Amino acid sequence: MLDVSQLSRHYGDFVAVDKVSFRIEPGEIVGLLGHNGAGKTTIMKMLSGYLEPSTGSVRMGQFSLAENPKAIQAQLGYLPENLPVYPEMSVADYLDYAAELKGLRGNHKFEEIRRVVRATELTEKLLAAINTLSRGYRQRVGVAQALLGRPKLVILDEPTNGLDPTQTEHMRALIRELAQQATVILSTHIMQEVEALCERVLILSQGQLKVDEQLDSLRHSNHLLVSTSATMNDLNIASNDIAGIEHIETLNPTGIQQRFRLRLHSEADLTPVSAELSRKLIKAGADLYQLQAEHRDLETLFREVSHAASGSESVKQNQVQQKEAQSNAA
Repeated sequence: MLDVSQLSRHYGDFVAVDKVSFRIEPGEIVGLLGHNGAGKTTIMKMLSGYLEPSTGSVRMGQFSLAENPKAIQAQLGYLPENLPVYPEMSVADYLDYAAELKGLRGNHKFEEIRRVVRATELTEKLLAAINTLSRGYRQRVGVAQALLGRPKLVILDEPTNGLDPTQTEHMRALIRELAQQATVILSTHIMQEVEALCERVLILSQGQLKVDEQLDSLRHSNHLLVSTSATMNDLNIASNDIAGIEHIETLNPTGIQQRFRLRLHSEADLTPVSAELSRKLIKAGADLYQLQAEHRDLETLFREVSHAASGSESVKQNQVQQKEAQSNAA
């Protein structure tokens, strides 16, 4: 459905996005993550055709963005983080204007406006001026305009920003419904939203794509957590002839329990290693209180991949943000 190949964006000799490639199939909801300045906004602008890439290509179905931008944009719904709206317009007038820009006409236009108003629960605010709306309702207006025309690709930048818990749950349901007919890219700083909605995640750092994986596979590490009465020496002896154990690390003990983290080779199977280790420890007379695979939540993974910025990383993040701000102003 969406095929991005070697996408780059340069500002002079500065590289904001560096040879990013990924493919997203219809029905996928993919999380796009990265620290501020990692290149997320630049990528979303290039996918929408708002910003021209320096190198690389974007294809959606049989269309190339470079050769047929209008054909792709006609199938695109985009919610930027800060949606440009006309505050003096009513919700109805704004959606009518957005529908006209998308090429919707006649009865089809009015049917689409009614559909997105119902989907985003905006009926009671339809005649209200946008500048009288709360942040949450303005966000719903932004989502409504993105849904006009039943787009095949929907890019949502912070879609739940400003929504209360009930509205957030409704937005999640709406995004899941969208994915039945469209490809969805979700960019957010709220990890719970990615956990709740996405099966796959793309993580950017310094303009490069560092991770493109299914969330389930990312949550499982190649580490075992062991809580036992055995000492480090006992554990070393027990694990000596167990294939796959690469390193043993001591963690903070809890009472009489000794706690360890075992790192396995990447190709090792945790299940047989766990079974063999438990047999050996019990046979040696040790008490085994806990033995389990270490699971990482998305926030932990994000910290591992996009570690705290060094001086050079901070400079680059600031440069990206400045360039993106200049692009917005233009």
